[in-house]
Amino acid sequence: MIERPLYLKQLIDARDNGFPKVITGLRRCGKSYLLTDIYPSYLRSVGVEEASIIYIPLDDDKSQALRDPLELGKHVRAMTEDKNRRYYVFLDEIQEVFEIVNPALTGGKHVLTKEGDEQTISFVDVVLGLSREANIDLYVTGSNSKMLSSDIVTEFRDKATEIRVRPLSFSEYHAHFLLDPMRDYLEFATHGGMPLAVLKEGKGKEEYLSSLFTKVYFRDILDRHHIRKSESLDELCTLLAQTSGQLINVGKLRDRMKSEKGIDISHDAVSNYIDAFEDVFLLHKAERYDVKGGGIIGGLRKYYFADPGLRNARLSFAFPDYGQVMEGVVYNELRYHGYQVSVGSFDSVEKRDGASVRVTYEVDFYATREDGDIYLQVCYSALDKQTQEREKRPLSLLKDAKRKVIVVADPIPKSRTEEGFEVVNVADFLLSLS
Repeated sequence: MIERPLYLKQLIDARDNGFPKVITGLRRCGKSYLLTDIYPSYLRSVGVEEASIIYIPLDDDKSQALRDPLELGKHVRAMTEDKNRRYYVFLDEIQEVFEIVNPALTGGKHVLTKEGDEQTISFVDVVLGLSREANIDLYVTGSNSKMLSSDIVTEFRDKATEIRVRPLSFSEYHAHFLLDPMRDYLEFATHGGMPLAVLKEGKGKEEYLSSLFTKVYFRDILDRHHIRKSESLDELCTLLAQTSGQLINVGKLRDRMKSEKGIDISHDAVSNYIDAFEDVFLLHKAERYDVKGGGIIGGLRKYYFADPGLRNARLSFAFPDYGQVMEGVVYNELRYHGYQVSVGSFDSVEKRDGASVRVTYEVDFYATREDGDIYLQVCYSALDKQTQEREKRPLSLLKDAKRKVIVVADPIPKSRTEEGFEVVNVADFLLSLS
């Protein structure tokens, strides 16, 4: 079993809190496994009887009758009739439940909704209704084109506890294999932490990761947004993989689509496709933040794939930019450990050729959390003196007391520069986060 301690803790903390627990995240990142194996194992270990754990896989053909929302509610209530027993109910792939018109308006018949219908009953009504039963603690997973992040926010608002699951972090990956940290890092940076990919061997990893785009992610986006042609979506995804970690905007992406891919696509279409990638949790963005003046700086931003293996799969695992990949791994690990992450930016007035010049500097990441903030420079190798000076320059101009770290791939012990900046190997840094 691959342990997911962060998410297990979140489930334990939310247990019996009176709200349904909605488990969301990238498809195939391990949401169902969390609810079928990891969390039930914990419940059994603390004395919950098997009869009190009810699991219903709604994507199973045996559950097809339960895709009617009223039938599902009736079925679960029948299984939880003993009011003296506490039940833990797991509804997997809740989006399979269809929406019907209120039978009170259709002579008691269960009729599928169509556009414009009002007075409807959906999975949301079932989830909220069951969660009000005093003896039920309810957990649901949802994914694909019918239930994405924006749906969760809109439908449940403050009536549910959302637990967002990501692919394996490096710390989870290393805890499973426990090889040399740098050896684990190099494999993780190549094939990533999608659970089923991690468990495959050789070329099977790469074939599986590549197939996820056409068989799962693109299909979800095309179905949801009613897109007929997928060529633009496919090429934009590859371009985002190529530019991962670069400051870019929609206009630049549109221009590159035309010049490099030969695809003339509108500004709005590029923007909508990026939103769609974010909706399925495949892509995340880091905005530029003014670390001296405060506030988000509009325009340019960086995009990172949710998993390095998925990013590399878009490029057929050919000639990977190890610096770009490392930056994405650091970004994901920071997010996994609860940091808000942006690209640090600030202006400095300097004398050049006798004139005062305003110069803009960037710090790869400005990571903030309640227990402290970090400025990070991510540099594949800092052994070269010129590279060292380039990476240190922005940090040297930031005079506050915040922690300043240079993350490198060089196999060196943790050290400090003469300015007091930490220099730490990437595997050691990732494993130091908590």
